[in-house]
Amino acid sequence: MTSPSDNGQQGVGAAGNATPAEDFKQLLEKEKRFPPLPNIVAAADVKDYQALYDEAASDFEEFWDKIAREFTWVKPWTRVMEGEVPKTKWFVDGKLNITMNCLDRHANGSRANKRALIWVGEDGTERTYTFSELLALTCQIANGLKSLGVKKGDRVCVYLPLTPEGVATMLACARLGAIHSVVYAGLGSSALRSRIEDAHARVVVTTDVGYRRGKTTPLKAIVDEAVEGLDIVDKIVVHRRETPAIPLDGSREVDFYELCGSQPTTCDAEVMESEDPLFILYTSGSTGTPKGCMYVHGGYMVGTAYYTRLAFDLKEDDIYWCMSDIGWIVGHSTMVYGPWTNGTTVLIREGSPDYPDPGVAWSIVEKYGVTKVFTAPTAVRMFMKFGPEYPRAHNLDSLRIVICAGEPLNPEAHLWAMEHIGRGKAAVLDNWWQTETAGPTIGTLPCMEIHLGRAGKPLPGYKAHILNREGEPVPPYHGGLLVLEGVWPQMFRTIWGNEDRYLEYWRIIPPYYTVGDVATYDEDGYIAVLGRSDDVMNVAGHRIGTADVESALVSHTAVAEAGVIGKPDPLKGESIKAFVTLKVGYTSSDDLRIELIEHVRRELGPIATPSELDFVTGLPKTRSGKIMRRVIKAREMGVEPGDLTTIEE
Repeated sequence: MTSPSDNGQQGVGAAGNATPAEDFKQLLEKEKRFPPLPNIVAAADVKDYQALYDEAASDFEEFWDKIAREFTWVKPWTRVMEGEVPKTKWFVDGKLNITMNCLDRHANGSRANKRALIWVGEDGTERTYTFSELLALTCQIANGLKSLGVKKGDRVCVYLPLTPEGVATMLACARLGAIHSVVYAGLGSSALRSRIEDAHARVVVTTDVGYRRGKTTPLKAIVDEAVEGLDIVDKIVVHRRETPAIPLDGSREVDFYELCGSQPTTCDAEVMESEDPLFILYTSGSTGTPKGCMYVHGGYMVGTAYYTRLAFDLKEDDIYWCMSDIGWIVGHSTMVYGPWTNGTTVLIREGSPDYPDPGVAWSIVEKYGVTKVFTAPTAVRMFMKFGPEYPRAHNLDSLRIVICAGEPLNPEAHLWAMEHIGRGKAAVLDNWWQTETAGPTIGTLPCMEIHLGRAGKPLPGYKAHILNREGEPVPPYHGGLLVLEGVWPQMFRTIWGNEDRYLEYWRIIPPYYTVGDVATYDEDGYIAVLGRSDDVMNVAGHRIGTADVESALVSHTAVAEAGVIGKPDPLKGESIKAFVTLKVGYTSSDDLRIELIEHVRRELGPIATPSELDFVTGLPKTRSGKIMRRVIKAREMGVEPGDLTTIEE
């Protein structure tokens, strides 16, 4: 298959064992296309996608060498790249600390008093930090962690909601050379414990509660359950937000601001090698064991800074609202590290985007003059459900670009957003990436034509293909496995503690990196990512392993076996449905169904909770005893008749 620059197609791979063979031509032949908005193109830094793509392809190392020179290095690199795929090192011999580029070079220059962070609480509370103030807060937290003995190479688990303390704690760890492992503050105690154990985190930073939809989530109680009997955790730092303050166990628990509030506001950044670890971020896999993707200071900084600036066309005067969370790669790459290496003002908001009313998102855009928004297709579909009267009630003239990612953006939602949010003035653009790629990978730049239902083309610096299981290119409008060729600077470097699992990505269709998605492309090289090819579900943009949910169900005393599938959902993309067989002596009932669903909620958190649960007499299996989830899903969707007998419906 030729490259996108030759009007062929490239995409991103699938780590599964089933490739759709059907022809998608009839489904997609009526695709609508829209030219880029003239006002957006006129202001865009990149006005010719193809020219930039060709420049990156013609001299790959020179391309990245030039970009890397935009940043502050303690010691410059001697070689841009070294080693073969997938064990490639970037900016070899270079020394730096990523926080020097996120904070110091702005705080010590013309951006010292520029707003770095605007934080908005669900109740409307606002806190603002300039780059100087954010640097000071980061240093205080770093000094506090240092007083607990945290040093270079130590792992710190960050279980915090979307607050200034959350983002500053990430930066503080990086400043010390400690490796942060942020866990989404919506995952349950079992999921949290497994991540603490795998990373061997000796310090956990958390809070008493998180706020969402006017209610509190008792995060400290979840931590207590997760660390019970876990000797590897030396200290738990607790940001107490409620009054009266919850009591702490003085033997290993300490108050966040008592630890950090009186610390010096300066802290020298640890000088790191370019390939020194920066953070671990866990993502679901098909085996039920979370994968700890590990990233490094040098390449991650250069790649995320570049691709965030490119995909969002970041400008000096932007007010950029990232509607994600620090618990996901989007929160790491395009909320914290990517924007702040570019000196961008970032707005974040704790809470639900439709609470206290369905128009709150648009009131925030209007109040703060938001110019760029990152959101998920799930949120767009939610806004669509509420109707156009909510965005219509607000002045959105400041808005220039809305970027969507995390799951496929369906054409209906895209059209609605173009009409009712963009209003012919702001571009609504799709892109695709994942935890492992760490930054925008396939997308539609502001200067490009929009193909509804398609994320776009591989961004400059990437080479992508869509292949069948034999590694052969598929023609346009045929489904295939998406793969990436070569390397990119911000890619993950290993799976923490499991190098062989990391190398497996490249063994499925050598020498390509396969990523677990099925895709098609059109005659112009635009890619549509259709969904996962492995046993991983995409629920509202969150990757959830079927095996994770099954394991949580089977841990209940009543459950003998469980099979879990993802079902199409008009709002969330996919919803979770579970099929459960019971042990002898247990009887199915509505009460037990509710109990099992709540059991999963406690174990894994709300995002992994089944929307439906059926009791069945048996599950289809292979001869070796493996549950055939694809058979269950086919029968559930009515694709083929079956004899999966339900006890009750």
